[in-house]
Amino acid sequence: MIRFVIILPLVVVAFLLLVRLVKDVKDANIDWTGVTTIIGFIALAFWLRHVTGMG
Repeated sequence: MIRFVIILPLVVVAFLLLVRLVKDVKDANIDWTGVTTIIGFIALAFWLRHVTGMG
């Protein structure tokens, strides 16, 4: 029961933050090309680290 009392507020706060983030992103004027390029480079770095074992 104690775990439920601790975890439930954390889940609610995380959900509220996610809703607020989605609302802010919809209102913002974002260059999605740049964002996807950055995400792609990060994903490539993790994949290369996994494949080569270096880094």
